[in-house]
Amino acid sequence: MSKIKFSGAIVVEGKMDVDLLSQFLDCEIITTNGSEISSATIDYIKEVKKRKKVIVLTDPDAPGKRIRDILNQNIEGLDNAYLPKEKCIKKHKVGVAESDKETIMEALENLIPGEATGKESDITQADLLELGLVGAPDASEKREELEKRLHIGHTNGKTLLKRLHSLGISKKELENSHE
Repeated sequence: MSKIKFSGAIVVEGKMDVDLLSQFLDCEIITTNGSEISSATIDYIKEVKKRKKVIVLTDPDAPGKRIRDILNQNIEGLDNAYLPKEKCIKKHKVGVAESDKETIMEALENLIPGEATGKESDITQADLLELGLVGAPDASEKREELEKRLHIGHTNGKTLLKRLHSLGISKKELENSHE
């Protein structure tokens, strides 16, 4: 089986993630070695980012979110790939290594930029409230449907607004995708 060539780099949490991705991807894979990301690792990723695209692919759990947040706060312009949690569970473990090629490739095809796309978003917190994406009894279910359609990972109201802005999605686009 030939591997898929990718000119960028992918940042994952650990060796098991590298083992899985290496089976079907031909690219540089950088590990954070868990949530205590060293300054040397951050500096290295900054250097790599100067030369090529860098994608953050962390586990869909709290430690994975923490790692993603640390990287995005310290390094400008990272892209983010989000895996749906329900497709990353095996033997009571949740993570990239528990996923599969199809799920990972779908996440890599639906990247969320760490910085604005250049397109302006006019969505406000009030719009999210009006659409029932926050503050409603079924808001989390509605957000979950939207998260799946847009491949943006699990969100709360504040994070949803931030990711919609990052994607440059307009209120009209959101209303149309929400129907």
